[in-house]
Amino acid sequence: MMKAAVLGEFGKPLIIEDIPIPEPQAGEVLVEVLASGVCHSDLHIIDGDLPGFRARTKARVVPGHEVVGTVLRCGEGVTALRDGDRIGVPWLYRACGQCEQCREGLENLCRKGSAVTGMSVDGGYAQFMCANADYAVRIPDVLGDAQAAPLLCAGVTSYRALRKAQVAAGQRVAVFGVGGLGHLAVQIARAMGAEVFALDVSDDKLAFAREVGADHALNAADPAALALLRQQGGAHVTAVTSAAHVAYDAAMSVLRPGGTLCVIGLPAEPLRFQALALAGTEAHIIGSAVGTREDLRAVLDLAARGAIRCRVETRPLSAVNEVFDAMRRGAIHGRVVLDPRA
Repeated sequence: MMKAAVLGEFGKPLIIEDIPIPEPQAGEVLVEVLASGVCHSDLHIIDGDLPGFRARTKARVVPGHEVVGTVLRCGEGVTALRDGDRIGVPWLYRACGQCEQCREGLENLCRKGSAVTGMSVDGGYAQFMCANADYAVRIPDVLGDAQAAPLLCAGVTSYRALRKAQVAAGQRVAVFGVGGLGHLAVQIARAMGAEVFALDVSDDKLAFAREVGADHALNAADPAALALLRQQGGAHVTAVTSAAHVAYDAAMSVLRPGGTLCVIGLPAEPLRFQALALAGTEAHIIGSAVGTREDLRAVLDLAARGAIRCRVETRPLSAVNEVFDAMRRGAIHGRVVLDPRA
């Protein structure tokens, strides 16, 4: 048996209980969990506030999709991994590999046979879990367990959004929301050579943005700050990691003509933009659905080279509900990682 945090009912605290250690099936490996990041997507899964997530969440699921662990045993047919390998288990548990999206290199958009770690299959809020050997990635030796875990979702999501927006050296990138994803987006944009504007409504988070390398830290609720960004020509790219509607409104208001707005944060209600604002500026709006295995390896390589570093706080698995309460209050700077061994 093992300790795990189980979703018993949407909108209720997770239940810490003993459940059986899973057995790896063909193509899977059994993993001892060393670190499991806490993501805002987990909160959406637990609260059941996004219909698309709610419909795909299996009964009594163990959440957690930013997992670093050690392979203990390989299931039938596994040849790419061996016992003792340290791997990362990301959001995308598997894809079909055969649909149009998979054949085009967009496995993260697979709709035919995809499964999501911690939603449609059990995840890493536990002492042990099973992982799909083909979709796990090796963790570079220079990265610690807790440091690597958030890169498997927060890091790769920010990276993919900025890569798809084709951020180039010398461009102005505005990151709205300096939390778990936002502070990584600031560093990734800097690594791409951009001039980075970090925007938030919290003075503490603006100070945090400066610490991680933002060139400018502006209060997103201050009209004068937004006007200053527009006076400098506007942002080539705005990356919204906040789930607040007002963040999207502000991001659109500072976008330069021909610029790109990246949808990363997930408000529960639909976004609305004026058609004239889009047509008149030929603005682009793109989404970012976590990332592919190629994206994962790229962001792990950035971290291994020291270009990005996640601000992490480690808590025991037993504190998971306290962590979500803090997340709901917006009281977390950086990322929280659970240690099921503590």
